[in-house]
Amino acid sequence: MTTVFVAGATGYTGRHVVSACTARGWRTIAHVRPDSPALVDWTQRFTADGALVDRSEWTIEAMSTVLVERAPDVVFALLGTTRARNRRDGVSTYEAVDYGLTNCLLEASRSLQQQPVFVYLSCMGAGGSTRNKYLQVRTRIEAELRAARIPHVIARPGFITGPDRDENRLGETVAARVGNGALSILRALGAKQLDRRYRSITGSSLAKALVALAADPDARGVYESDALQALSG
Repeated sequence: MTTVFVAGATGYTGRHVVSACTARGWRTIAHVRPDSPALVDWTQRFTADGALVDRSEWTIEAMSTVLVERAPDVVFALLGTTRARNRRDGVSTYEAVDYGLTNCLLEASRSLQQQPVFVYLSCMGAGGSTRNKYLQVRTRIEAELRAARIPHVIARPGFITGPDRDENRLGETVAARVGNGALSILRALGAKQLDRRYRSITGSSLAKALVALAADPDARGVYESDALQALSG
């Protein structure tokens, strides 16, 4: 049986990945940080979904221990924060969460004798030179993942949004709607490739694509938004 470890399981995409993995009959370990104010609720939700819940601390030692014990075939790194939360007590949460926690998980995965497939949720625009702090940390993780020489998948979706998203991201939601409207016009005029590449994607559709990539032994490397859209259909 395939065993998967989902970090960022409580996020919009992560909760859908957990559901998609358990639906495949995979042994799914959903990580919930031990100090989460909704720890009990998430534990009940994931358990009802058929997943196991892990509450390990965010240290390389703790993560290495749980990965050795669980021996996952796939590790999903779906960690991230919002722009509104990016500054807290003078500390960049992009650096602490998007980079720091993902790097912790990567180092723990590298230490395993049997290395899992590392599925990293990056974003459109990562991988190049940029002054955007959010893209910078994603670009750094992508570079470290390639240098780590472990089997990996890098997913670069565009806007991730949907009616079931419980976070208030008004700017992102409006941008996605306006963009999708413009893309619909372009699609009608024949620009189908642009539509596939830049259209927003829901958490459930993205989860379907990520799990499909995890299940495919030949799926490795970078997958842009258009490829993710195709896999989600």
